Amino acid sequence: MLYSGDVRKVRHEAIIQRLEDGELVLLSPLGYSATGEIFNLTHEDVATEVAIAVKANKLIYLCDQAGINDKRGNLLHELTASEIRLIEKKQSRAKVPSQAKNRIFQGLIKASDGGVDRLHLIDRKINGGILLELFTHEGIGTMISQDSLENIRTATQDDIGGILNLIEPLEKEGVLVKRPRETLETEIKKFTIVEHDGLIIGCGALNPFGKEKVGELACLAVHPDFQNAGVGERLLKVIETNCKKEKLKNVFVLTTKSSHWFLENGFKKTLLGALPKEKAKLYNYQRNSKIYNKELK
Repeated sequence: MLYSGDVRKVRHEAIIQRLEDGELVLLSPLGYSATGEIFNLTHEDVATEVAIAVKANKLIYLCDQAGINDKRGNLLHELTASEIRLIEKKQSRAKVPSQAKNRIFQGLIKASDGGVDRLHLIDRKINGGILLELFTHEGIGTMISQDSLENIRTATQDDIGGILNLIEPLEKEGVLVKRPRETLETEIKKFTIVEHDGLIIGCGALNPFGKEKVGELACLAVHPDFQNAGVGERLLKVIETNCKKEKLKNVFVLTTKSSHWFLENGFKKTLLGALPKEKAKLYNYQRNSKIYNKELK
C-alpha cells in the first residue's frame, strides 16, 4: 500500500439505500481518489465519518479496552459529550499519552460533534459484549451521550407503574410500608422520581405538615442496580430543595433498615414526641421504625 490518508467524502446515499433494502453493509478501511489511487485508512476514521454521514443514532467501537476509566481505574459507564471534551482538555494540558490522544478517543469527540447521539466503547474480547452493552441498563463499557441520561423530576400518573415496580420488592421485604395503586394515584404529585434512560431508578415522596413547618420524607427507594452510585443523595437534595420552597424548616423520616444512610446524610435520631401530632397518632409500634430528623439550612 503506497498511500495512507483521511476520509474526505462518504457515498452515504449508496449506503443508506443498501440499508433500506435490508442489507448489511461492510466497509473496508480503503479509500479511492478521483484518479483511482488507493489509500489506506484507519478503521476508526472510516467508522466515525460513515456514522456522521448516514446520521447514525449509535456508533460502537470494539476495542482492546473496556472503556474510559476514572483516576482510580474504575470504569465510567456513562459520560456526556461535554465531559469527554473536558477530559481531553485536561489530558492535553498534562501532555501525557492517554486515551484522549488515541484515534478512538478523537473519533468519539468528532462523532459527537457531528450529531451522533450515542457512542459506545466496549471490550472486543467480551463474548456477547454488544448485546450486554445495548440491552442492559448499566452495560459493560462506556457510553457517551449528548445529554445526561439521568433526569430528576416530579412524578405523573404515567409513572405509577414504574414506581410500583421499584417499591413492591421493598414492600415484600418489609422495608417500605405497602402502598396500594389507588394511594399512589391520589398522592402522585408528592413523588419525585429519578429516571435513567426511561427507567425509574429512584423515588421519594414529600408529605408536608404546613402548620408545624416540617415535612416527611416517605417511600424513598433506589433500584438495586444503581445503589451506591449517589442516586439517593441526588434525590434527597432535590426533595430538600422542595421542602425549602414550601417554607419547611425540618424534614423527618421513619425507617427500619436505613439508619446509617440517613445519619451519613445529615439526619439525627429523634423521639416520637418530636413528630407532628397528626403523624405521631399513626405511628406503628409493631414496625417500631426509628425516627430521624434533619434541620434544613
